[in-house]
Amino acid sequence: MIIRPFTDDDLTGAATALVEIHDTDGYPVEGVDDPKAWIKSEGVLAAWIAESSGRVVGHVAVTKPQGEAAADLWAEQSDDDVDRIGVLARLFVVQSARKQAAGRRLMEAAMSHARARGLRLVLDVMEKDAAAIRLYERLGWRKIGETIHHFGSGETIPAVCYVSPDRLT
Repeated sequence: MIIRPFTDDDLTGAATALVEIHDTDGYPVEGVDDPKAWIKSEGVLAAWIAESSGRVVGHVAVTKPQGEAAADLWAEQSDDDVDRIGVLARLFVVQSARKQAAGRRLMEAAMSHARARGLRLVLDVMEKDAAAIRLYERLGWRKIGETIHHFGSGETIPAVCYVSPDRLT
């Protein structure tokens, strides 16, 4: 398993993995009508992929805050300026790679990146994604609140907001 920075050459493989994950886990809840656009969304500061035997099996990004509840909650709770907050986003790992610590290793890459840039990371996660919540908590992320995620044509789903475990300075 290799964790490395995402390049444009990885987009097709990452999109294929995302569609697979949506089929097995329902992530993202918004669906995957245009997986490439979802992966390459605006505000991405950096991204990484997990690769196994030449196949993209996972992805994570650090983005600028763009209205995520966790970023707003953390800014209120900590008095951190919004330019010191990053969002851990677009984390997904295909089922066959989950026992190889791909999720943990992708998160560690993102956290290291944030630490080097003095960013505090936050994230929103749907309550239904229990395995992801367990991973975040094992890595020391702390729950800072709850929210309702809005998507589609008026659909909603409960979500939990987390902050990274240490001051990333």
